[in-house]
Amino acid sequence: MGKSNPQVCGVSRLTAEPISIGARQAWSLMQAETSAKLIDTRSTVEYVMIGHPQGAVHIPWQDDPDWACNPRFTEDIKTLIADDEDKTDGGHSPPILLICRCGERSLEAGKRLMADGLENVYNVEFGFEGPLDDKRQRSSVSGWRFDGLPWQQF
Repeated sequence: MGKSNPQVCGVSRLTAEPISIGARQAWSLMQAETSAKLIDTRSTVEYVMIGHPQGAVHIPWQDDPDWACNPRFTEDIKTLIADDEDKTDGGHSPPILLICRCGERSLEAGKRLMADGLENVYNVEFGFEGPLDDKRQRSSVSGWRFDGLPWQQF
């Protein structure tokens, strides 16, 4: 029996977790907090071919062809929110909402951001497509698309 890997992309499974939020809650937060950033952490192929939430910024956590972790992930997020941090009370980061296919990769990405000192980090539960249903298909149980929230496809 092999050992399980206690880390994913250098993030301990014991690291504090981001706040879990449903897709509809995420959309409402984005409408209420104009500084909120929705980050799509999926691969470039997923983002382009499957579609993505309207208004999402694409910063992959892992990407094709080798699914290596993005070594600049936290730096890219910090660059994205830098202007908005200056505008918030006390210089706190704006809400950072992370989404992936079903909420697993974005959870790990959120742990990385929190381990690197970012706050106000949310994970969109069930992601863009949601979990597999009994027919092993997505977007039929939960997730951004299932909830009928705005999305687009290139």
